[in-house]
Amino acid sequence: MSDNITVRGFVASEIRSATTPGGVATANFRLGATERRYDRGSSTWVDGNTNWFTVQGYRQLAGNIGCSIKKGQRVIVVGRLKMRSWEKDGRVYHDAEINAESVGHDLMWGSANFTRSAAAGSQAAAVPGAPGAAGTGDGDSQQAEEGDAGGDGGAEHHGTFIDDASGEEEVVDQETGELKGAAA
Repeated sequence: MSDNITVRGFVASEIRSATTPGGVATANFRLGATERRYDRGSSTWVDGNTNWFTVQGYRQLAGNIGCSIKKGQRVIVVGRLKMRSWEKDGRVYHDAEINAESVGHDLMWGSANFTRSAAAGSQAAAVPGAPGAAGTGDGDSQQAEEGDAGGDGGAEHHGTFIDDASGEEEVVDQETGELKGAAA
């Protein structure tokens, strides 16, 4: 079964990041979504059933999840639902997996400060003179830069982003999606 789904819930586990043998970054976490309803009889909010999901993100999304999402935070996840089942010791187990397309903080529960990374935009932003590239008058554009490899043709390519608050440009590690200059 493969259906699109949007789920609001809380991050119930630490983020687990890895890289596939093919070099694709992955991140996953457990998500709990608890139904809440208002009980008019007692004039209170009552928790209902909790549904559990494993959320899986890949590539750039995986790096952004690792940098941004922490256990206990409220999030909204959009992706494709996949039901898995297996048998172990005579018992059948089931898991609802969401292959995430988007993950973000649920602003109903707090505020967030969004920072756009260069790699999240279109590839055209990395080409000078392309629409949306830096220096073309598009104030929301980002630019990818070459690393300090001395022009040997095999330069390591780094994504960058500009911090909206300070205006400073920072380098993003392409493998992990984390800021290279950020404190742990």
